[in-house]
Amino acid sequence: MAYIITRLCVDCVDMGCAEVCPVECIYTPRPDARDADGKPLPNMLFIHPTECINCGACEPECPWEAIYEDMELPSVFQADEALNAVSEDDPSLFEVARMPRDAHGRLVHKPRPTPAEVSEHKVARGFEGG
Repeated sequence: MAYIITRLCVDCVDMGCAEVCPVECIYTPRPDARDADGKPLPNMLFIHPTECINCGACEPECPWEAIYEDMELPSVFQADEALNAVSEDDPSLFEVARMPRDAHGRLVHKPRPTPAEVSEHKVARGFEGG
């Protein structure tokens, strides 16, 4: 696996990373997607581990700093590597993530969080390294 989207993406889902991905390997769960235990998949984006070409375009696009190269993944997010792999294990649960567009076809960007919001979000998701 080259890049991993961590749980820092949960409920943030900016989509800028998907827009810049040259191979469309960033996915979003279908609304009815469930894991092996029958629980809904988290509301986050997933990088398909074997489709990712390790280009790094996605990482700087994430305003929540939720994307890491696999070799740089903080230990607190180790479980997120397996979570991303679900997109490969059962592709029927996912669709290619696409940034929304307005009625004129222009990309609809979410407001970027402040550095303080990013730091607070990291701590709330268990990453004390801020």
